[in-house]
Amino acid sequence: MSIRWTYAFLDRPAPSDAPAGAFWAAVTGARRSEPTGDSEEFATLRPDGTDACVGVQRVLSGGGGTHLDFSVDDRAGFTASALRLGAAPVAEHEGWSVLRSPAGHVFCAVPWHGESVRPPVVHGSRLDQVCLDVPPQTYDVEVAFWGGLLAGWESLPGSLPEFHVLRPPAGLPPRVLLQRLAEDRPVSAHPDLACADIGATRARHEALGAVFVAAFCHWTVMRDPSGAPYCLTGRDPETGGLADRSD
Repeated sequence: MSIRWTYAFLDRPAPSDAPAGAFWAAVTGARRSEPTGDSEEFATLRPDGTDACVGVQRVLSGGGGTHLDFSVDDRAGFTASALRLGAAPVAEHEGWSVLRSPAGHVFCAVPWHGESVRPPVVHGSRLDQVCLDVPPQTYDVEVAFWGGLLAGWESLPGSLPEFHVLRPPAGLPPRVLLQRLAEDRPVSAHPDLACADIGATRARHEALGAVFVAAFCHWTVMRDPSGAPYCLTGRDPETGGLADRSD
């Protein structure tokens, strides 16, 4: 039941999924695939010569967000393991399963289709991380759940006490960051980009329609054209680590 590939799916409400998809295709240097799904709601973003690890899903209700798809060679085994560790079943489709983590993050188990070549760094940045924003009362349970489910990934403290990193084996995108929130609110998730130069990346994204929200010591919060948040982080786009660290 090993994880062979991982996708960050950006869930965007109609009709803002189209401008959001165009924006994310531009910032990742990718082409948006032809839509798939019963309602043509899924598309992946594939840079030339590599495999997609980012997708856009049109959702019909709610404000959208981000979720993880795990491509596995034993979907039944992966799903059973997730349930044993505390996940809840959400839906079963032909060929893929939807589950919910103990804190409430929805994720999917999907078949592996041979993906193996990670997308490159584009314009000094790479979408390489999904951050789960977890309320304080379920944070420890969530860290234990993901550490158990992603067996074989490196599990280690982040650069700040409220962070925990789950780093996949070399060549497998993206990594997972758990962030303990200060307030009690539902779990959510957003994508993070590692940037060689946050200021330059911010300027390019703003030219493509993103909006600046706030700047912190090592990251900047933005909103894409659909209004969904994401972060530009001061990590090495090749390694994912901070300049003087490897995590």
